[in-house]
Amino acid sequence: MEKITPADIRYADLVGKRFNKRFEGKPEYIRIPSSTEDVIAAVQDAVDSKRRVVVRSGGHCLEGFVSDPTAQVLVDLSLMTGVAYDADKAAFIVESGVTVGEMYRRLFLGWGLVLPAGEHPGIGTGGHILGGAFGFLCREYGLAADYLYGVELVTVDAGGIAKSIIATRETADPHHDLWWAHTGAGGGNFGIVTRYWLRAPEATGNDPFTALPKAPDKITTFRISWDWQAFNETSFAHLVRNFGTWCQQHSQPDTPGSRLFSILFLNHRNIGKLEMKGLATGPGAMLLINEHLTAIAGPIGIAYEQQTEESSWLRFALNPFPELFQPGFDNVQAKIKDAFFRQPFTDRQIATAYQYLTVQAPIGGMLGMATYGGKVNSISPDATASAQRDCIMDVACNTGWITPEGAAPSLEWVRNFYRDLFPDTGGVPVPNAQTDGAMINHPDTDLASPEWNRSGIPWHTLYYKDNYPRLQKIKAKWDPLNIFHHALSIQAG
Repeated sequence: MEKITPADIRYADLVGKRFNKRFEGKPEYIRIPSSTEDVIAAVQDAVDSKRRVVVRSGGHCLEGFVSDPTAQVLVDLSLMTGVAYDADKAAFIVESGVTVGEMYRRLFLGWGLVLPAGEHPGIGTGGHILGGAFGFLCREYGLAADYLYGVELVTVDAGGIAKSIIATRETADPHHDLWWAHTGAGGGNFGIVTRYWLRAPEATGNDPFTALPKAPDKITTFRISWDWQAFNETSFAHLVRNFGTWCQQHSQPDTPGSRLFSILFLNHRNIGKLEMKGLATGPGAMLLINEHLTAIAGPIGIAYEQQTEESSWLRFALNPFPELFQPGFDNVQAKIKDAFFRQPFTDRQIATAYQYLTVQAPIGGMLGMATYGGKVNSISPDATASAQRDCIMDVACNTGWITPEGAAPSLEWVRNFYRDLFPDTGGVPVPNAQTDGAMINHPDTDLASPEWNRSGIPWHTLYYKDNYPRLQKIKAKWDPLNIFHHALSIQAG
């Protein structure tokens, strides 16, 4: 396995394979393994030469954990793309270089099955599943990590020797703790995941056609949009309040509304539209959608444009809401600040959102509010490393820019917006009756900064809550030399 250096014609493309162009790394060389043995060799060589190694699957890390100027060796997993059924473990093997879209395609065409995972088909499974994996189907099926049966990981022991370990959810497995850590602790902490085994917890027998959920027979999508100019502060507040109330009333595991997912896009007024997009599955999908819109959009009394479309699961999964991932999406520099909510926005938070979304400023940004809960909320907070198990919404303050001039005003706007949403808890969503921290798959290094986190609650509590001490012990056991680390990595305890 060769070293791809800056002199190689492939180097520029490989270095440039990242969603958030805000960060840029320049590793001394890149390795592209095609097997676990190759990964072991790449890691061992980096350790022996005392070079810092990082790993990439799809390149969609929102912070600079991989595109880090201090990283000297990049292990790119994009050639490890196997998807197959393992009869010995009665589970599907998905290698870490597979994109979410390709995993959807293979599972559906081969067996008519689905794993609930991310929204963008270009995301890599390697860094996605181990962070929990939230997406369009999570309310109906749960998180992808809830289906993790086993994981193969390349680790480095106290003697500096790289080796592979397989850990499963079997309680008698001596590596069970390592499996648990990969059900929500995020990437870059313990080693390099080379492959996952995936099987529904309730699956029995050895029939591949029952190892994972059957894919939806159809997907019905909806889009609605309002003219921003038709809203004043009162009607804006009505919209946000209605959305939060619906989420609160339909977040339980047994709610019929779990077959519906939606996002309210509260765009900055500069963009001109307020929007809501979503989907429902199976029979009665349109009834669910109509009830959703009647509860949220209807009472406001402001006209909106509506589009609905029915498609197969695979057609949707490979090109979901194309306008969200349109050309230019891969050229953006972005900052995304995430928060889990257990209760709807307060009136004060709604007023803050209105203020920031209507201020005269040369920025493009939004507040996104996504439905959450359903099947996700059926699991105990300590059963997996994904600790937030009674939330109703995932909320994010987002901004993006293309030119260097856009960076400073955009970052100032989004950071202040997020801070001012949580004025009583030091500018961050601490675990309390209303909020419940943040999602590690949407990392935000500001949460570790005393400038932006004045809560007295450390960043790791926001992401992992009471699970963090257990994760620290696993870190100390499996990565004692701290070979794998980044700005929000787990610290050995």
